[in-house]
Amino acid sequence: MTAPLIPPDPTGAPSEASAERFEALYERLQQVTQRLESGELSLDDSVALYDEGMRLAARCQALLAEAEQRIEVLRQAFDSGFDAAGR
Repeated sequence: MTAPLIPPDPTGAPSEASAERFEALYERLQQVTQRLESGELSLDDSVALYDEGMRLAARCQALLAEAEQRIEVLRQAFDSGFDAAGR
């Protein structure tokens, strides 16, 4: 197979080594999607890439949710008259 897969984390928690930036994960997801849409892969490669794509999409969604949560906490802190350091 020519497409590298991202190994799953057995604990479910992101490690420093697997904590990639959203942009890099999203770029890889786009590459996976393009390869799948090309129709030039074997069934086994297609299934493996689909699996990778689903994991990438889930990680991207989790990173977006984390960012939204952080933004909401900051917004509420500033609305309450505190700065980001809680002063």
